[in-house]
Amino acid sequence: MTNNKPSDLVDNDIDPVATEEWVASLRAILQHEGRERAHFILNALSRQARQAGVNLPYTALTDYINTIPVCDEPAYPGDAQIEARIDAYLRWNAMAMVVRAGKISSELGGHIASFASSARMYLVALLHFFHAASDKHGGDLVYFQGHSSPGIYAQAFLEGRLSEKQLENFRQEVERDGLSSYPHPWLMPDFWQFPTVSMGLGPIQGIYQARFLKYLQHRELLNTEGRKVWVFCGDGEMDEPESLGALNIAMKEGLDNLIFVINCNLQRLDGPVRGNGKIVQDLEGIFRGAGWNTYKVLWNRQWDSLFEEDEKGELKARLMELVDGEYQNIKAKDGAYMREKIFAGSPELLQKVAHISDEDLFHLSFGGHDTHKIYAAYDAAVHQTNSKPTVLLIKTIKGYGMGPVGQAKNTTHQQKKLGEDDIRGYRDRFILPIDDADTAKVPFIKFAEDSSELNYIKQHREALGGSFPKRRRQADEKLVIPPLSDFETFLASSE
Repeated sequence: MTNNKPSDLVDNDIDPVATEEWVASLRAILQHEGRERAHFILNALSRQARQAGVNLPYTALTDYINTIPVCDEPAYPGDAQIEARIDAYLRWNAMAMVVRAGKISSELGGHIASFASSARMYLVALLHFFHAASDKHGGDLVYFQGHSSPGIYAQAFLEGRLSEKQLENFRQEVERDGLSSYPHPWLMPDFWQFPTVSMGLGPIQGIYQARFLKYLQHRELLNTEGRKVWVFCGDGEMDEPESLGALNIAMKEGLDNLIFVINCNLQRLDGPVRGNGKIVQDLEGIFRGAGWNTYKVLWNRQWDSLFEEDEKGELKARLMELVDGEYQNIKAKDGAYMREKIFAGSPELLQKVAHISDEDLFHLSFGGHDTHKIYAAYDAAVHQTNSKPTVLLIKTIKGYGMGPVGQAKNTTHQQKKLGEDDIRGYRDRFILPIDDADTAKVPFIKFAEDSSELNYIKQHREALGGSFPKRRRQADEKLVIPPLSDFETFLASSE
């Protein structure tokens, strides 16, 4: 792993004064002429250096920070309070589905922690980005991460598209009106667009689907302008050979209609993805090396002021030093441990957070739980114009909100049952209107028909063309099979 400590170059600097003059010049250009001008000048210097035979340093990695600067983030168009309540209901119903199925039979299984980590990512996408097919738009195509299916069912339940009976029959489709374990159009032909389990199927299918849309567009068979192919997958899933096997095709074909969203919760089915390394950095190197637009969403807004004050780069260097196993351990513990692990090694860093309580310090979290940071990344992805595919590496906490029983624990992926105290803790964590007497039943909950939350969901989905996901069984057009005589030239003997 590359150690990007800011002191590396300084320690070997034979003329620090001259170096500082160069750095000051760059700062002045950034301040007075902007980043584009700075980028142009650095490229010009690089070309000159290469022509002179200078061995330029190369790295496919960037600092362990958010790719999009705060100054470039668009204003968030949503209502934060309403969306937080929607998020809470989705999380509860997704959890309830799995827990209630487990009470029927422990063999039914299901996954709580995957959607718990990615709930905000899906919420922002479903309310602000996923286009359904309509007269104005051909519709986006989305490959949902398989283990997050309970959360997508929960969204459809709030909209009234799925019934409570169907949720009760999660993973019980045989002779029942139930819901499939994972996305599959054969099992739910009006709902899921694509199958995404076993792991690795989504990424490689998504690449060829995006390529096919381009094929239709270029041959004027269908107008696919503005349609996006979204592929949601896990960081552990990217170790499947199918997941990364066709990245170069996406770049070669100029698939700017393709967006990978990788949920980097640092855990796979049976433990850490890169416990002694950094999966985000590994994937960044792979995707940048393949030519993709690559965005990292690592830290929530609570970190912004600390990064702004980090003029010497000490905080960035410390965050680069920590490995995924340490980050996972931090989020499984508390603010006091976080202070000791991240900041206590440097008096300057410790001073920067001296005014922050342990409780507030623990709210310095990952970017995948911040709707503003997620929205900025999605917005950048859909507005790319450089004919390249895009990947978003979004860092989250597996089992987010599950408390001591599951948050960031290595066992959380297999957590299918919760005790009554854990269920009450989940309810309290997300401030849900469920009485103590009812928590053991783990009831499904909905908004009232005239509630601001349900109206908000419906208005946002209507603006995007309707409910999602949704699959059409039949095409609008009926193709006419040409007569055999049209092929006489090909069928006739060559003699």
